[in-house]
Amino acid sequence: MVKVNGTETGFDGKSIAALVENEGYDRTRVAVELNMEIVPKARYDETILKDGDSVEIVGFVGGG
Repeated sequence: MVKVNGTETGFDGKSIAALVENEGYDRTRVAVELNMEIVPKARYDETILKDGDSVEIVGFVGGG
């Protein structure tokens, strides 16, 4: 199982890009941390999640 924002999910074996899309985020407006390290956007497609990974996704919103 992969933990995403504190919740166990079945995303092991899938890419960060697939996870971000599935969660409904715009990949240009998020930051992703994998096991306490920021993943560059250019590596979202090639970074495959493994059992035991911990992911935090932070979405950016504008306003004022």
